[in-house]
Amino acid sequence: MKITHIRNATLIVEYGGKTFLIDPMLAEKGTYPPFPNSIRQDQNNPLVSLPLSLEEIIADVDAVIVTHLHLDHFDDAAKQALPNDIKMFVQNEEDAAVVKEAGFKNIEALTKNTVFQGIQLIKTKGEHGRGEILKRTGLVCGVVFKHKNEKTLYVAGDTVWYSTVGEEINTHQPDVIVVNGGDNQFLEDGSLVMGKEDIYEVYKAAPHATIVSVHMEAVNHWTLSREELKSFITEKEMAARVFVPDDGEVYTFK
Repeated sequence: MKITHIRNATLIVEYGGKTFLIDPMLAEKGTYPPFPNSIRQDQNNPLVSLPLSLEEIIADVDAVIVTHLHLDHFDDAAKQALPNDIKMFVQNEEDAAVVKEAGFKNIEALTKNTVFQGIQLIKTKGEHGRGEILKRTGLVCGVVFKHKNEKTLYVAGDTVWYSTVGEEINTHQPDVIVVNGGDNQFLEDGSLVMGKEDIYEVYKAAPHATIVSVHMEAVNHWTLSREELKSFITEKEMAARVFVPDDGEVYTFK
């Protein structure tokens, strides 16, 4: 298993002999207006450039996984750059209809029993915030990867920590967990994705897993910096198992 962190939630995952592109936000720095009702209204999204060229990112992709359709997970640049016949996995039939309207032809909704060329892809639950904000953020998912020759990978997606994330960990016993950890927020209603205390809960729930925190410092409504999270990791003595990659950083798990 090889994981390349691109930017925000965008990952390239090489797994079981296949290459997956997850949550592609591929626009150039500053292409889109800031997300409203949040900090940094003077900064356009994405806040940072891609660490690789667009051609390098999409060159060898066998399938794309879109955990939900928010702009910072599937943007216009991705829709234009990706071949319209590429395999696309989405969370449900509603999202599949939208992706089909964007011109893609080979779309499949994830289930708990999806198999792609010998690789098991298991849809997992998530909650994109807490309380009233869930009416606005909508449905999201994560995905667990399983293969006989690979460690088990859990990409949690845009979710906060709540009991069901713990249940997914307990059920699948992942060796590697990718969390979206920028503690992104609007000006009210709290966290939309994991903050440092959420990540600490994941750490405690998965005592044998390596945790990688992404979705940081890339769109205007982030509130948890890499530096702050790294300080927290040191304080909680989690550094042996919790990593905070820079854009473009690569991890290999054998």
